[in-house]
Amino acid sequence: MSALLDPFAVAFVQRALVGGALVAVICAVVGTWVVLRGMAFLGEAMAHGMLPGVAVATIAGFPPVAGAAVSAAVMSVGVGALQRRGRLSADTSIGLLFVASLSLGVIVISASRSFATDASAILFGDILAIEPGDLALLAVAATVTLLVAAAGHRSFVALTVDPRQAQLLGLRPRLAHVLLVGLVTLAVVSAYQAVGSLLVVGMLLGPAVAAGAWTRRIVPTMALAAVIGVAAVAVGLVLSWHLGTAAGATVAFTAICSGAASTGIRSLTRPTRSTLDERTA
Repeated sequence: MSALLDPFAVAFVQRALVGGALVAVICAVVGTWVVLRGMAFLGEAMAHGMLPGVAVATIAGFPPVAGAAVSAAVMSVGVGALQRRGRLSADTSIGLLFVASLSLGVIVISASRSFATDASAILFGDILAIEPGDLALLAVAATVTLLVAAAGHRSFVALTVDPRQAQLLGLRPRLAHVLLVGLVTLAVVSAYQAVGSLLVVGMLLGPAVAAGAWTRRIVPTMALAAVIGVAAVAVGLVLSWHLGTAAGATVAFTAICSGAASTGIRSLTRPTRSTLDERTA
């Protein structure tokens, strides 16, 4: 027990745990919808789309999170504009903007000779550098996520099941889609500090997939994903402390492993068809 608890006696690890837990809650709620709606590619594009904004903000001396928010918002608006006004499919629009944003970010970084020390933090995060001010912002982001998810739950469900039926019921599926994209953007920006732009999707998908193996109802899936996500943060921080590895990457890897492990265990414990036949005989 001492080996497990020793890392959390340090103040910056405590802040990392609290900040990571808030990120886990946000990603659990949003990640459940990402999995159900098949929006993983959009989440990945948003994560990489933050790079130019973060790079410009860092060079200009502004908070990197502000640059990430602006860049991700531009990315989401751009995807929507291409889909509405052009003849491109959703994945083509996302792919084009994804590569354009990533390329622009690399160009900005390569043009600045003083940027090398900050590049790894942008790409892979620095969860151990979370400050009290960051915790306050994450708490606000978590509150907004929970409120929007609760208010739009019925519309999100209808949009996922049948968008045409949602339109007939007056649930405004287009607005629901915009709100979901906004939640994905908020989750990606919130998780940026913890795991960086390259590993955000791990926090979005891993716990949600792990929880989805055990429950089929949306709200219980979100709750279980939050518990799994918080556990992944704690385990990742302990492993990083003792192995001397990058904390953000270790947390993201632990989150992905939770999905793989949970799915594997569920497949082993799920009754086979012959067992079900015996029970119903």
